[in-house]
Amino acid sequence: MANLTPELEAERKRICQIAKDAGLDCFETIFELISYDQINQFAAYGGFPVRYPHWKFGMEYEHLSKSYEYGLSKIYEMVINTDPCYAYLMEGNAMMDQKLVMAHVYGHCDFFKNNIWFSKTNRKMMDQMANHATRIRRYMDRYGIEVVENFIDTCLSIENLIDRYSPYVEKSVTKSQTPPQENNYLLRVDRDYMRDYINPPSFVAEQKKRAEEEAQQKAARFPAEPEKDVLKFLIHHAPLADWQVDVLTIIRDEAYYFSPQGMTKTMNEGWASYWHSKLMTSKILNDSEIIDFADHHAGTMAMAPNGYNPYKVGIELFRNIEERWNKGQFGREWEECDDVRERKHWDKKLNLGRDKIFEVRKVCNDVTFIDQFLTEEFCVNNKLFVYKFNKKTQKFEVDTTNFKAIKAQLLFHMTNFGQPIIRIEDANFENRGELLLTHLHEGIDMQPDFMSETLKNVYKLWKRPVNIATVMDDSPQLFRFDGKEYTQHKLGEGPTPNPANTESSGT
Repeated sequence: MANLTPELEAERKRICQIAKDAGLDCFETIFELISYDQINQFAAYGGFPVRYPHWKFGMEYEHLSKSYEYGLSKIYEMVINTDPCYAYLMEGNAMMDQKLVMAHVYGHCDFFKNNIWFSKTNRKMMDQMANHATRIRRYMDRYGIEVVENFIDTCLSIENLIDRYSPYVEKSVTKSQTPPQENNYLLRVDRDYMRDYINPPSFVAEQKKRAEEEAQQKAARFPAEPEKDVLKFLIHHAPLADWQVDVLTIIRDEAYYFSPQGMTKTMNEGWASYWHSKLMTSKILNDSEIIDFADHHAGTMAMAPNGYNPYKVGIELFRNIEERWNKGQFGREWEECDDVRERKHWDKKLNLGRDKIFEVRKVCNDVTFIDQFLTEEFCVNNKLFVYKFNKKTQKFEVDTTNFKAIKAQLLFHMTNFGQPIIRIEDANFENRGELLLTHLHEGIDMQPDFMSETLKNVYKLWKRPVNIATVMDDSPQLFRFDGKEYTQHKLGEGPTPNPANTESSGT
């Protein structure tokens, strides 16, 4: 239950009503007042103090705790996507800070409840996390702490190999296994009397045989289609003990739960910042708190010239959308207007901005948010450029101001969180029971040391050699780990020695 002081409880009720009047639609939100040590503990557990035991949470706690004690960082707010939402206030914060956190939290809660990318998350995750912890403690008692923690380490190292869009895709339609139809492999004939000339019997027989062979190969292929959810495939098909399957399932469930928060980081923080700024300056603050609020808000919005601050970009883009739709600066007429003076004074007084930002909040994620609403004018006004490190000057310098390049760079880092897209291509590679993974190369090579460690950890689960096909140095190559050696070779050629072999052989 909430343990707020009477003053904080009164402010909570007031701010909650102000948020409702502004149009925010939140789950019930429970605030708890905790110490800085507790908030560091909760943050280390990802906001869930009931989570399963693992050394990485202790390491994260030490990092947060030391950072706070040395004055390097401070956690102002933490809110959990559940129904009801749980949020934490830190003891000792000034009343202005507590009000700011409450207003910010109500923005997050509205986003959690109404954004479609959170619609598939488990709203009772607090209970689910506690259940996960109970099961893992039971396995630790039965098989030993070190054994279970080592297996969790392996699972966590590949927890990003999931298909983040799969929860939103209905796969109710199954493909029927029908024999190949003649129309699929014969040349088109518009006149019957030309049929035997265009498709002679020998050609028909040859094409039919080839189509049947391809159909047989496809039917024998496993999986039938490339599988992006590597964890799901390993859960169902890797030779794991029952407790290992359960642990891997827990890691996968939690990865999917946290996935929407990564997919909407800029929007979510921008939306919460937009509303704390709007509500604080119009309804909540008193005169004596304005300066402190401006100071703390400016600190949160600060963005280094070569950095990216999701709070800053998100709030400014929501404000830009609201202004454009209020003035009617959208649509074909606006896009086709080349008169600089007319564009500068364009204002049709439509006042559609508020409805538009609520619509954007409901349907977009970061990729579609940036793709649809980032404009060249916005980049110029907010100094969004592509930066590059200059070794001669030892400084980051503007590499390009080209709008298309800036947008492409942002979208690349937001698609799959900038991580490589890996999928399972063949679970019986070259009929040897080996696993073949493929990397969807999008212009950037994978990091060799990360790739080799990932192959080794997938091997621990699959227990057979693991291969990955990718492009390295503009050349298609195959990397393989067979449990002892790590090799690489160009596709179509034999394996060649790899520098990583020495290290791999010693393990």
